[in-house]
Amino acid sequence: MPGVLPVLNARVVEYVIRMGLATNCTIAERSVFARKNYFYPDLPKGYQISQYEEPICTGGYVEVEAGPNKKKKIGITRIHMEEDAGKSIHDLGSQTLVDVNRCGVPLIEIVSDPDIRTPNEAYQYLSSIKQIVTYLGICNGNMEEGSLRCDANVSIMLKGSKTLGTKTELKNMNSFRFVEKALEYEINRQMELLEMGERVVQETLLWDADQGKAVPMRSKEEAHDYRYFPDPDLVPVNVGRDLIERVRASLPEFPAARRDRYVSDYGLPKYDADILTENRELADYFEGIVKELSSKNNETYKLASNWTMTGVLQVLNENHISAGEFSVGPDRIAEMIDLIVDGTISGKIAKDVFEVMLTSPDSPKSIVAKKGLIQVSDTGAIEKAVEDVLAKNREQVEQYKSGKQQVFGYLVGETMKVMKGKANPKLVNELLKKKLGA
Repeated sequence: MPGVLPVLNARVVEYVIRMGLATNCTIAERSVFARKNYFYPDLPKGYQISQYEEPICTGGYVEVEAGPNKKKKIGITRIHMEEDAGKSIHDLGSQTLVDVNRCGVPLIEIVSDPDIRTPNEAYQYLSSIKQIVTYLGICNGNMEEGSLRCDANVSIMLKGSKTLGTKTELKNMNSFRFVEKALEYEINRQMELLEMGERVVQETLLWDADQGKAVPMRSKEEAHDYRYFPDPDLVPVNVGRDLIERVRASLPEFPAARRDRYVSDYGLPKYDADILTENRELADYFEGIVKELSSKNNETYKLASNWTMTGVLQVLNENHISAGEFSVGPDRIAEMIDLIVDGTISGKIAKDVFEVMLTSPDSPKSIVAKKGLIQVSDTGAIEKAVEDVLAKNREQVEQYKSGKQQVFGYLVGETMKVMKGKANPKLVNELLKKKLGA
């Protein structure tokens, strides 16, 4: 704020070190704040406190998926601390509005090397960054709320060339998919300009998602036009090795390592591991289920994975909440899975139990007892139901005997209907096959 001396927020120093270590950066024990001078309506005091010549983190990288079983390293030029500027709002009528509420709020800025070659690689890179910051607990990763923001510099060059062309900067992208679309648009626009013999002008562009195109915002200055100089109000930041190592020791297990562990330790398919580790809270929830399971083997781990990815994740997405906000704890899901494994309930009955759990604090065992949902494993009762179904479905029986195996599923379904969904599916299958074979 104009006239108020700045004070460094200690927490942002810890956060930037966490991010630097997580992205394989070198952490500078000494870094310096600079003033970045420019005049724009959303910058009330005419300069922004940032870091320039001596940032705190340099020379890291992030790995992204570049194809089946193929990784690519996207270099990190620097990660530095700075204060947020205000926000210019251009899309509410013909006027530009200025919101200065966030001026002075600390943030970290991550600058990547020009290693990204396609819009999809940019999408993968941003997804990796989001995963890392959410796993570290330093950001919720929400682009729509502005917690995570992205500007993209775009320049093209002829195949075989070593020199990048004039760059433009894209702003106002509030989702990863919009970033991908905006990059595709801008790459094609620059190619068309050059093929028509025109030149690309260095400028800042705003992405208009409704029109699906980028519109000019302002001409872009070179870095030296910002007239950077050390901020006279802030002393250099001296970070000791003790602090760096203390932060390093507090780092969580990252998504890639967690994915590999889920595949090796729990026997899960890579597809499951990718979804479960997409965010830290969901991964923690899944491991909370695993921890509480009575029977620990690959079969029950897969059941835990299936319930997390379908039942739990569906509710989270429908209600726009995180796993940490979900009313049903992982211990209750584990108890329900135990009931499936020991044959007390079937998978179909478990869906009914789960629906009750969403609105009731009762344990799965209590719900099963109160609702009378215990699975029937009485061979005699199931055998009678099977005989009734076969007697009423002579046509399907003959079709099965003539080689149409798909009608077996129909006969299983009819038997389960007779048993009101409570029959042990394994016994139903066994008895049906036995009777049909006879």
